[in-house]
Amino acid sequence: MRGRFTLHLLLILLFANYGDSIAAVAGPSPRLLHRAEKNLTRVIVYDIFSPPAASRIYLYANVAAYETLAMQDKSYRTMQGQIPGFPDMKGLKSEKKVNYELAAVYAFFKTGGKLVFSEHLLIDSIRVILNDFREKDTLVYNNSLRLGQAVADSILTWSAKDNYAKTRTKRRYTYSKQKGKWTPTPPGFIDAVEPYWSQIRPVSLDSAGQFKPVPPPGYSTDTASVFMKEVREVYHVTQKLSKEEVLIASFWDCNPFYLNTQGHLNFATKKLSPGGHWISIAGQAAESKGKNWQETAAIYVLTSMALFDGFISCWDEKYRSQFIRPETVINAYIDEKWRPMLQTPPFPEYTSGHSVISAAAAVVLTYLLGEDFSFNDHTETDYGLPVRTFRSFNDAAAEAGISRLYGGIHYRSSITNGQHQGELVGRHLLSKIKVK
Repeated sequence: MRGRFTLHLLLILLFANYGDSIAAVAGPSPRLLHRAEKNLTRVIVYDIFSPPAASRIYLYANVAAYETLAMQDKSYRTMQGQIPGFPDMKGLKSEKKVNYELAAVYAFFKTGGKLVFSEHLLIDSIRVILNDFREKDTLVYNNSLRLGQAVADSILTWSAKDNYAKTRTKRRYTYSKQKGKWTPTPPGFIDAVEPYWSQIRPVSLDSAGQFKPVPPPGYSTDTASVFMKEVREVYHVTQKLSKEEVLIASFWDCNPFYLNTQGHLNFATKKLSPGGHWISIAGQAAESKGKNWQETAAIYVLTSMALFDGFISCWDEKYRSQFIRPETVINAYIDEKWRPMLQTPPFPEYTSGHSVISAAAAVVLTYLLGEDFSFNDHTETDYGLPVRTFRSFNDAAAEAGISRLYGGIHYRSSITNGQHQGELVGRHLLSKIKVK
């Protein structure tokens, strides 16, 4: 109820001085858009979407909001003509009186709502806002909602062609029996997550394999091999973690599949996805600089695109190399009782997903907000963790990467090569997609 009351109050502040004598009025700040992002994140966490699937939801919801606001400000470019197959929405713009901010938030909710399982939770959030605004100006209210719905319908039609539905019908993933290949890990031994994600249509990439990284070190149980040296590094690093390293690993855990086991009782702890963490960072950064509606929407949409393409690129490599996780090797050849600090995610090791998408997001945010952008990250306070301060987005991305070594779930080469992979994805995105 507290969240709904906050949304209700925000709407009153946003539209208290709104009249029907002008075609469009900008709100004093995009706080309502930030609130919409947080509400969508809560539903994504509640529904336990995989990291790649969560990035898809963020993408389409943010594109809907951005495209609506771009209709109001001609200095911002539509994605039509920049992304192959993107719908032409010029005909959706109405000459009637419209509040584009309201329309954008409505388009965001209506798009995101159709992509999550618990749509009713989003409907409950937006209903309070819309019912209140209806009493203040019915004409503008109806015009704005019609525009928002039309944009959402167009984006959802476009999203339906990205092969997501086809990947839901694919045959169950078959594990390789070759040595060095990934197999499910304790405690849940969960089946492979999104093994066909490379078939999802990207935004800017020519193909999922466009930035294929170098192969992982050759699997070998020889103690002198490069691979076993990396395995031992994971083992030794996790044996003597400092308090700061434990905090870093926990702060960037972002594992929506975390499974608690107590005797015969198993239950999940719902956590933020890696993409959700970077969406939060994008919002905090935009808000700290007082960015307006259009600027904020541009920050969110480019960040979501970097995350989306980053996951496609990373998952393409994960199920190509199908590389074995440290936990499996260490238990077999070094210490059968060893467990990583973080719970091993249910998909192949190489490359590190957090490293890829963090680097990609950092490239975009650095381009939009600056190289030396110092910020405080409050994302994990909801999960009982303290605020962390970073000198730059690249600083945050580097810490996100090394957290996977501290957590015992990735080898160093997976992190390093994943970061390079993500940087290439981010730079390519900026070369292909322009918001202004």
